[in-house]
Amino acid sequence: MRDTRESRLLLVLLIAIAFALITVDIRGGEQSPLDGVRHAAASAFGPVEEGVAAAVDPVGDAIAAVRDSGGRSDRISELERENTALKQKLGSDVRNRGRLRELDAMLKTAGRGQYGIKGAQVIAIGAAQGFSWTVTIDIGSNDGIKRDMTVLNGDGLVGRVTTVGPTTATVLLASDPKFTVGTRMEKTGEIGFAGGQGDRSLRVELLNGKAVVHEGDRLVTFGSSKDKPFVPGVPVGEVSRVEPAGGGLTRTLQVRPFVGFSKLDLVGVVVEAPREDPRDSVLPPKPEAPKPAPTVTVTVTPSPSAKPQD
Repeated sequence: MRDTRESRLLLVLLIAIAFALITVDIRGGEQSPLDGVRHAAASAFGPVEEGVAAAVDPVGDAIAAVRDSGGRSDRISELERENTALKQKLGSDVRNRGRLRELDAMLKTAGRGQYGIKGAQVIAIGAAQGFSWTVTIDIGSNDGIKRDMTVLNGDGLVGRVTTVGPTTATVLLASDPKFTVGTRMEKTGEIGFAGGQGDRSLRVELLNGKAVVHEGDRLVTFGSSKDKPFVPGVPVGEVSRVEPAGGGLTRTLQVRPFVGFSKLDLVGVVVEAPREDPRDSVLPPKPEAPKPAPTVTVTVTPSPSAKPQD
């Protein structure tokens, strides 16, 4: 297309429409008129995302490569293929060991909080049906997943389910600028609200402007009415900076999330809330401060001088 006045006007119009859709979606929240479009897209693209995730599984590739080599007459090619397959399998085993550790940590977190969870795998990042910080997981309505369920992993709060298809679901991450969750400070119980800031730390507004907070203090989810979208007691993060009080009605904190949103793999969707608020019990024990090394004191005792001889 040549750079004409008409083409430039068309480009400006398309950009304006895109920003208008983003604005409508953000302001609409759960009642957004685009929610139906997102649901339809989840149903349409979910199976494709699942298929792509399965296709790039290194373990599956390794097994397929070994099987294909069985009927080949060229022994050198066969050995080369088997060698490649074994290398892929070895790499997959290392990855699987890491995933087993993730699964173990997630189950321990769910056990401490008494959360009933369904495990899932992240199969896509940044779902095409929205303009948000999201991931797609490989379970959906066929597995009992519903909108506004809490999502966690072994480290803490991942986000909440926003769109559900038959076999996949979209999770809005806690790092998203539209994300908000009620929080409770460890020990003091001070209540606030945490919001995402993209790839930066979470921003928390405590309701008590005079609350005493220190770097390293930790927060958990406060919980929602009827436990949706958030169950209580899920670890959120630790305070990395306390903003100056300034005499305001609230106290602003910068909080480093426990979850690494850029490396999500295995997650759990909370399908059953705890009977009682676990409060701070899901937080891992704080590491003990290193004990000072004992000071070694050396006492030198002078030997008695020899008596002068007569």
